[in-house]
Amino acid sequence: MQEWIDILQKNKLGEVLLNEPLSKHTTWKVGGPADALVIINTKKELQMVLAVLKQFDVLWKVLGKGSNLLVQDKGYRGAILKLGTEFQDISFNETSIKVGSGFPLIRLANLAAKRGLTGLEFAGGIPGTVGGAVFMNAGAHGSDIAHVLQEAEILLANGEIEIWDTNNFAFQYRTSALQQKKAIILHAIFRLQEGNRKKIADDMANFKSRRSSSQPYHLPNAGSVFRNPENNYAGRLIEELGLKGYQIGGAQISTLHANFIVNVGNATAKDILTLISFVKEKVKEEYNISLRTEIEVVGEG
Repeated sequence: MQEWIDILQKNKLGEVLLNEPLSKHTTWKVGGPADALVIINTKKELQMVLAVLKQFDVLWKVLGKGSNLLVQDKGYRGAILKLGTEFQDISFNETSIKVGSGFPLIRLANLAAKRGLTGLEFAGGIPGTVGGAVFMNAGAHGSDIAHVLQEAEILLANGEIEIWDTNNFAFQYRTSALQQKKAIILHAIFRLQEGNRKKIADDMANFKSRRSSSQPYHLPNAGSVFRNPENNYAGRLIEELGLKGYQIGGAQISTLHANFIVNVGNATAKDILTLISFVKEKVKEEYNISLRTEIEVVGEG
């Protein structure tokens, strides 16, 4: 057993699962094992775990709902961190919400709607955590996290805690400064507005209906695979090439929405990556547009 794992276990720093298949923790249902998956319930415990990982120079990554993520077939050499109890709390103060980074984004949007708070309707169908949504500036229906985030509490890799506002995050389309920095979001504060409960509910129901009819949530997927090029839509470009339904192994371009790749049965990460490369090549060949992915790829192939 690796020494850092032994130290975590002996000091009861989180719940340590050895050689845990990450296919059980990603929405694509693919991915090899992590050396250790560590479930951490408190900020203090998290700081202590990071100190051990730093001491032994261990690669680590925080995993939320596992959406927007592709883990390669040989797995992840290092520690995958999952944030538990303390990171799933929530409190309301008039029009602001303080919420832990492990809290489900869809649930947050629904709770805000029930209180008549507007601003998070767009998030009612994004299947990730608050932390993941801030990390990638998740968005839909013409809005995104940058529009509603006030500030977030950030734990740096060296154990220090900082408070970041939207300027620190330097949000752009599906990106934030956090993607270039080794750090963990602990809590976020969202500033919303009072709205009409019926209109909020109607908008969310309309968004849900549109998603249900046009997106393949009945099959394992990771949401939109490609970022939309400027003044265009990745899904439209792929569909115009006649690639809906195109399949490599168990990975298929969705017949409902061409910017989704679905696992139709026993897909591997290699199948998905090969299909992504194929789509990029065809779009570049036909339109001279270089598609960029929204998803993050980690691990060993």
